[in-house]
Amino acid sequence: MTMAREVAVTDVFDGAVSDDVAARARLWQRRFFEAESGMTRFFVDENAPGLIDEWIQVKSRIFEGLPDASLAMGEEAWKRVFFRAQALMEQFIVAHFGHDRMADWARSNAYVYATTTTGSTCRRSVADRFVRQLANYDSHTDVDQAAEETVITVIRCGIWQYREQARAQGVPITLASPCEYCTKATAANFAAKGYDSSYQLTSEAARGCRWTLRTPDPTHQR
Repeated sequence: MTMAREVAVTDVFDGAVSDDVAARARLWQRRFFEAESGMTRFFVDENAPGLIDEWIQVKSRIFEGLPDASLAMGEEAWKRVFFRAQALMEQFIVAHFGHDRMADWARSNAYVYATTTTGSTCRRSVADRFVRQLANYDSHTDVDQAAEETVITVIRCGIWQYREQARAQGVPITLASPCEYCTKATAANFAAKGYDSSYQLTSEAARGCRWTLRTPDPTHQR
């Protein structure tokens, strides 16, 4: 395995991470769809009729002020909409179902992700989706591909800085750390595509993490 080096995420995967504004906006839009659909699926499974009125009110705030249909001009707008929706859903689920249930919501979101994405399911492609998400927050990453595993090193996670900007603009921040949900969501997405993963939080130069993505060993499966 090579040593991690601080590079812009756009250096990874031979340009697979696009600088194109419309492509970045489409990823924000897709993540918005996956998170809201996953939360609705989770809520339906919970069968909590006493919370229907409040959930409808939360949903009205989630869908308030959606960007224009032109994705070419909508990257920052979709970024704000996604982050606000994510924050509202985190607030709702922690308040009514508890912090521990975020893992169940993450798995519900991952189901939507795995069911509605039609691209390649190879390990490289699945890792690329995670890297592109990080790129949308202007994170710095390094990726090491090997025969048995992919190691994704997040040298500097841009989510931390963006969430403080969002907090200053009045977005409700419920979690003490974005890692509380992000690690669950990332592991769930990898698992939904059929891969084992492990991670370690890091803080060498800045807040980050290191993920190892592996194809499951069939000899260990029943």
